[in-house]
Amino acid sequence: MTIKPLADRVVVKAAEVEETTASGIILPGTAQEKPQFAEVVAVGPGGIVDGKEIKMTVKVGDKVICAKYVGTEVKCDGVEYSIVRQSDILAIVE
Repeated sequence: MTIKPLADRVVVKAAEVEETTASGIILPGTAQEKPQFAEVVAVGPGGIVDGKEIKMTVKVGDKVICAKYVGTEVKCDGVEYSIVRQSDILAIVE
């Protein structure tokens, strides 16, 4: 099954979370921060959103930094993805 985003939405897969601190302390899942780094998996077509023309500037494969705690989390084929608006993507990492 594939996820195909609509309008200005982007499907991202979060980067792996660091499970230990720099000093070697192992963090339980509840103490770990939500990752901000992600990889773009799918991009919507853009178009007219709220009366404004939206041009998609990210593409599949881009490494991006997303705002914390945004988007909708979904699980597809055992993999967790987030669906965010392009405006919730803060930067492309090169």
